[in-house]
Amino acid sequence: MRDDTEPHDFRARARDSFARQAAMRTIGAELTRVEQGTVEIELPFDAKLTQQHGLLHAGIISAALDAAGTYAAYSVIDPDASLLTIEFKVNLLSPGRGERFLFRGEVTKPGTTIIVSDGRAYAIRHDGPAKLIASMTATMMVVRGREGIEG
Repeated sequence: MRDDTEPHDFRARARDSFARQAAMRTIGAELTRVEQGTVEIELPFDAKLTQQHGLLHAGIISAALDAAGTYAAYSVIDPDASLLTIEFKVNLLSPGRGERFLFRGEVTKPGTTIIVSDGRAYAIRHDGPAKLIASMTATMMVVRGREGIEG
């Protein structure tokens, strides 16, 4: 049982959980920033993750934005809880063309049962500024005491 006088190390918890995500490991995603209510994930371009036009696939963009929003939410829940995404909406705003991609998730509305986060995806190229390529709003359910679903 956790001693409430000890600070909750949400950064270590998020990093440990992210390291167990086979999907993020498979696509080469890296957790690069973990702050209270904000997380950033970065992904290098890889031709294996593209659709037929050579652009980063919408499914990859969606998965990385979902992870960013969920790990942002991890920073605002107690250490005995976990999260499951129950809904999200993605707006694909521009083609996924870049050398690297940045996915930023931010908690919009914290809660004890439901948390809402917003995400933004950016394409990064060496010859110009980062370009917004997608946005997401996601809803997560806080889960406690469910077998097989732990922080």
